[in-house]
Amino acid sequence: MFLNKEDLGVAIYGYQLEQITEGNDSIVTMAMAAAQEEARSYLTANNSKDYLDGRFVYDTQAIFSATGSDRNPLILQHCITLAKWHIVQLSNVDILYEQIKERYDRATDWLTKLAEGEINLSTLPTVNLSEDTTKQPFAFGSRAKFNHDY
Repeated sequence: MFLNKEDLGVAIYGYQLEQITEGNDSIVTMAMAAAQEEARSYLTANNSKDYLDGRFVYDTQAIFSATGSDRNPLILQHCITLAKWHIVQLSNVDILYEQIKERYDRATDWLTKLAEGEINLSTLPTVNLSEDTTKQPFAFGSRAKFNHDY
């Protein structure tokens, strides 16, 4: 898995994590998996032709299969923020909820901008698309002839 429990130490204290989850590591594992899947969903191109406008199409398999120091630090930090949000929803033990919500919103906004091509990370692996899949700049044609006959 892209995230591990020790990664969460940069975003949430161990005693808080223990109190919120009541020592249940499956809650932590589920939150990390949800965070990873949420981040992946932002970076995965859909079947829409919009992704053929020149923006990068990221190799999410390569990004999220990386481990240890091979993980992109910025993507990792945003995944940790997302995981923390999923965990904190259970409780409000000694945690500033508004601050966590603000950081979650910033992380999702940043991932959206990355997915839309407003910002780019040169260190993320991308998928090369063939030339024949590029989007045409405009479409042309005509409508069917209109007829008032009843």
